[in-house]
Amino acid sequence: MSRQAQAAVLFLIGTALLHAGLTNLYLRYVKAGLQPLLLLSGAVLIVAALATAWYEWRRARAEKAHADIPVTDDSHEPEPGHGHVHREPRISWLLLLPLFALILVAPPALGSYSAVRTGTAIQQPYGLSKLPADNPLTLGLVDYATRAVYDHGHSLGDRQLKVTGFVALDKSGAPYLVRMALNCCAADAQPVKIALTGKIPPVLQPDTWLLVTGTYSAKQTKDPVNNRPIPYFQVTRAKPVPTPKDPYDESWNQ
Repeated sequence: MSRQAQAAVLFLIGTALLHAGLTNLYLRYVKAGLQPLLLLSGAVLIVAALATAWYEWRRARAEKAHADIPVTDDSHEPEPGHGHVHREPRISWLLLLPLFALILVAPPALGSYSAVRTGTAIQQPYGLSKLPADNPLTLGLVDYATRAVYDHGHSLGDRQLKVTGFVALDKSGAPYLVRMALNCCAADAQPVKIALTGKIPPVLQPDTWLLVTGTYSAKQTKDPVNNRPIPYFQVTRAKPVPTPKDPYDESWNQ
């Protein structure tokens, strides 16, 4: 791979990173908080590509100017090592793989297939923030699960709650509402589940996104995968909603 080709690849990768960072595409790979670093990485790659191209242009111009200088009779023999071309290793073409992956492959967000095969990842919090006085209160699924299990619903009371997640069905057909929680990127995403009871739609399709309205339920069950607690949610109303812009829940590590 020549220096010009390297510069072109760096420029394309940088442009792809900027495109992903300026659209919702990056949310399929990393958490929203990493957007500035992603944009910075893309900008650095573009600057490096332009600097490489400029350096190669200056070098080629200098070599051309040197070639135009007349030579004397005693300078017809090349200097030792002059004209020897150092070829870059062919493995450098592997730089194209992440570019093709970013442009051609837009992986879907992790869904019910992963959720039912992975144990719920609910974690005991260091502390719980005070909830706003809204009623109904829109609450993140991870936040609800955490308060239901470790706060025993004291901060929830009997208020009307709205929670959004995607549907997953276990082997027995029991419905869960799930949100994949992550620390930094999709590679470490783990499901947090709540079980549904009450006025549940008679037909539920896995991976369908639902907005459920209801109240806290003191009932709990155990995840058959890792035996961790799964709280219930008393549903009074449920309706399908589009997949959110950011399908992952980041409140897990906040």
